[in-house]
Amino acid sequence: MTVRHDNVTVSWLGYATVRIESADGTVVYVDPGRYGTLTGEWDRDVPHPPGRAYDERDGDLVLVTHDHHYDSDGVRRVASEDATVIAYEAVDAESIRAGGRDVEDLEALPYDVQRVEYGEEATVEGVDLEVLPAFNHPDGPNAPDGDPIHPEGFGCGYRFAVGGTSVCWTGDSDVLDDHTDLEVSLFLPPIGKNFTMNRTEAAELAAAIDPDLVCPIHYNTFPDLDADSRAFAADVAAAGVPVVLDEE
Repeated sequence: MTVRHDNVTVSWLGYATVRIESADGTVVYVDPGRYGTLTGEWDRDVPHPPGRAYDERDGDLVLVTHDHHYDSDGVRRVASEDATVIAYEAVDAESIRAGGRDVEDLEALPYDVQRVEYGEEATVEGVDLEVLPAFNHPDGPNAPDGDPIHPEGFGCGYRFAVGGTSVCWTGDSDVLDDHTDLEVSLFLPPIGKNFTMNRTEAAELAAAIDPDLVCPIHYNTFPDLDADSRAFAADVAAAGVPVVLDEE
């Protein structure tokens, strides 16, 4: 399914992968790939986009938040020949390979690769971009024995404006103080039951920042990410915030 909002079209392709295209044809992808979502191998009977053999290679800008979401094959499947790939500074292919997953070094990819850090702002491929903190609280449920699954400095989120529409993907993060000050038209929160803010926390954040539209992602890809998306949508709608589920 394709969601139309303001001056953009939005497609959740599975896991954390989203394609956003502006009216002028600029295409942005966030966190492409993993778990068979772009290779046609993903197959679960849950609300989620179907796995597909995706090889569009039409992206002008590809955003990568952290190691868990870096998939060099996924980047190749979405990036055009002259694409720019923006990745958080700590993304480390060697560490990913040491963990058992085969990926190419970022700088070995045949694109303009740029690394960014928290608080950085830039305009890339005509897209205004801001890099947001993303992490789990050391005293929260996503920090077993006080060890955060996503420690501060491990990954990021992005707020960006394409075609005049501001978009925010928080990355893999709990709700942070910085999030409540966001001014954004399209909000893409994670709502899985583990690793990030859950559906209740994400709904409360959506009510606090009051975007023009909420489209949740990063849920139901595998059992640890299961979520009741309809309950999430009901909570957001009850707060008077427009919400859509792009589950196909």
